[in-house]
Amino acid sequence: MLNKSIPRIVVSGLRGGGGKTILSLSLVAFLKQRGIEIITFKKGPDYIDAGWLARASGAPCYNLDLFIMSPEQALHSFVSRTNSLSSLARDGFMAIIEGNRGLYDGVDHEGTYSTAELAKLLSAPVIITVDCTKATNTVAAMILGCQEMDRGVDIRGVVLNRVATARQESVIRRALNERCGLPVLGAVPRLKKNPIPERHMGLIPFQEHGNIEESIALLAETGSRYLDTDAILKIAASAGPLKKADIGRRSAAAYNSLQAAGCAPRIGVIRDSAFQFYYQENFEEIERLGASIVEVSPLKEDRLPELDALYIGGGFPETHAIALADNAGFRDSLYNAIQDGFPVYAECGGLMYLGRRLILEGSTYPMVGALPVTFGLQKRPLAHGYTIVEVERDNPYFQRRKLFKGHEFHYSKVLEIDEDGAYMAFKVKRGKGIVDNRDGMCYKNVFAAYTHLHAVGTPEWAAGLVRCAMQYNKQKPVKREGDDQ
Repeated sequence: MLNKSIPRIVVSGLRGGGGKTILSLSLVAFLKQRGIEIITFKKGPDYIDAGWLARASGAPCYNLDLFIMSPEQALHSFVSRTNSLSSLARDGFMAIIEGNRGLYDGVDHEGTYSTAELAKLLSAPVIITVDCTKATNTVAAMILGCQEMDRGVDIRGVVLNRVATARQESVIRRALNERCGLPVLGAVPRLKKNPIPERHMGLIPFQEHGNIEESIALLAETGSRYLDTDAILKIAASAGPLKKADIGRRSAAAYNSLQAAGCAPRIGVIRDSAFQFYYQENFEEIERLGASIVEVSPLKEDRLPELDALYIGGGFPETHAIALADNAGFRDSLYNAIQDGFPVYAECGGLMYLGRRLILEGSTYPMVGALPVTFGLQKRPLAHGYTIVEVERDNPYFQRRKLFKGHEFHYSKVLEIDEDGAYMAFKVKRGKGIVDNRDGMCYKNVFAAYTHLHAVGTPEWAAGLVRCAMQYNKQKPVKREGDDQ
């Protein structure tokens, strides 16, 4: 069976840092100004680019990754969300998928999990952006190599980036047309002002940007001035229909059993400038299983509100160490709740926050203190890439012997660690983890790991969190009118 096709393109490049994000954001921002409904996807486990794409489009951005999810799971995620958009959009609509690294790059020499493979899975035309610094005809040679590498990849045009002169642009245009038979869909000069400055982990997250609206306006202007958006829209509209994704089995057992429990737990999410790395799909899966999400912030609130569980994602606790340490009221209320069995699931930055202390440049900042770990920060990434973990010990969230795929990316380092009632539930088969190829530190109903899991590829994640929240909800004492609040 076939689904109604949605106009779509994949934005790729020859390498990381070649201009994919600027092109994607400029296209999204300008098309939104034209009144076209845009749904965005980011290939790979990236949070920051996805955040910018969501901010530019005014709608959630979703992640697609052929390592952490199966092709069937990725196809279903794309089809279900684009079909929802096409049924709601009044006028034009379009999906823009931003790739990662180079078109054929992946974890192996065959590019098994590459942007090219994703483009083929989605039957999506590809636009390649090229950094033209000090190059002319060689640009055509590189694009020709991409065409010959896999004729199943539907490369339809090129956008030139960091173009220096009109003559350089003219030479490259002719070379691409004659050698590759491809049109140039835009030529972006070296921009005098970078609308999205960078930091050590990539782009600065939009939550920390000083003037988001100005940046979005600059991106839209870039799209208007330098991109042939009419030609890009025609290419997107030429994408053929997609095969129907069969996902009837997706966590059906977990869904049915949790729904049968008959309660709707409140799950808190620490979501602010300190903790901002979350997959939109994780939120949606939590809600699909019957829980409600309540946003909280240790930067703004003096204590933990009434909840049934807490989810703390990754982020930059190191850049907010003073504020997090100073808010003793929130830290103490969370610590006390944990001692009483309150469920908490934490990833990376959340793991650091739950530790005893954070040491930065000789200064010590107290954290929640629930986990017997002290963290410091390195100048270079300590771990960066995909992970494979096996559940080797009993814990409240996952069944033993399950194998999960995720990713880790952090500059933090364990400086001190002891058992003190905690244990590791994950054996790391690929990646680093917390210490000694172990990850997933457990203490009472806390589970904290460097590994980030995605709810599409690991439906057990949301099921485990919601189940723990429901169990805690049932065990809590019922407050009566007149009780102290």
